[in-house]
Amino acid sequence: MARPLRIEFPGAIYHVTARMLGNWKKEADRLFEDDRDRLRFLERLGQRVEQYDSRLFLFTLMANHVHLVLETPAGNLGRFMQSLSTAYTVYFNLRHGRHGHLLDGRYKAKLVQGDEYLLALTRYVHLNPAFTSQMKRKTFQERANHLRAYRWSSYPGYAGMRKQYPFVDEGAILAMMSGPKRERRRRYRKYVESGLAQSDEEFREALKESPLSIGGESFRAMAEELYDALVEGRERPEDVTFRQTKRPLSVAEVLAVLSEVFEVEPAAFQRRRRDSALRGVGDTMLIRHGGLSQREAGQVLGMGTGAAVSRQLRQLAEWMEGDPVLRRRTRQAEVRLEAMRRGGGWPLSINSRADPTALTP
Repeated sequence: MARPLRIEFPGAIYHVTARMLGNWKKEADRLFEDDRDRLRFLERLGQRVEQYDSRLFLFTLMANHVHLVLETPAGNLGRFMQSLSTAYTVYFNLRHGRHGHLLDGRYKAKLVQGDEYLLALTRYVHLNPAFTSQMKRKTFQERANHLRAYRWSSYPGYAGMRKQYPFVDEGAILAMMSGPKRERRRRYRKYVESGLAQSDEEFREALKESPLSIGGESFRAMAEELYDALVEGRERPEDVTFRQTKRPLSVAEVLAVLSEVFEVEPAAFQRRRRDSALRGVGDTMLIRHGGLSQREAGQVLGMGTGAAVSRQLRQLAEWMEGDPVLRRRTRQAEVRLEAMRRGGGWPLSINSRADPTALTP
């Protein structure tokens, strides 16, 4: 049995590539038929970044695959990707009259070392649209212009050519640029576009070195050791620093905070009531701070399906727009739950999924 290639722990940084399955319509293996599909994918992506408390550093959408570079402070990449894949597949199938899976479930997710490897990776990902078969014969300037105008990548925002996507965390990458802050976007643009005129063979070889990670020799050895420790059941921290780590809260902890902030008993978040936002708030916080999927949150709160949770989340967003008290209390709960998570331990898992029934208070 082939070993899984996904290691999960709080604070891990990944390069994720997810591809079209390619088994339903061989002549048109495309993830996106048009711009409406791309916009919907980005909408779903932004929602999952918020729901699963992740940091998305950059993305690029291609015809039959996507690149994501992100950090998971809660160690929940599997849940993040499953939710994203399911949400987009349901939309795509309904719109285009098909059924079955769309994204290949065996997506690739490599751990990424920080600093120069992370920076080089951002260039590699952002350059993808300039190295298609249609673009290879273009001049340097034509390819640079194409990158700057390519709407389905975070690069135009980084380069200062378009409005930045609100769910993309650009600060950590731009901070790697030397010089005054006001010059960072220009310097980053120069750094990325220099890759159009030179071969980055050393970094491309680094991409192939390990199925687990992208980094130097010691970092790759750390990833191998961490993988072996997890397989053997040894749960111990490694001597590696990641940007952010947070522990997922139990259902009981989440509902206890919500109960106090909203001044109701915990069971109120499990009751079905017309014109009540409580279950929507409960769903949101269980997903974001408890690490549950939409389906699991729905089971805990007696809603049954992930689709029912999706409807509750959309309804909650509408209610919050017109209800300042609801917005204030939700924010209070958010701050308290966030503080609780930052005080947690360092749980490790590999391709793990929590059992929501074991968490029910």
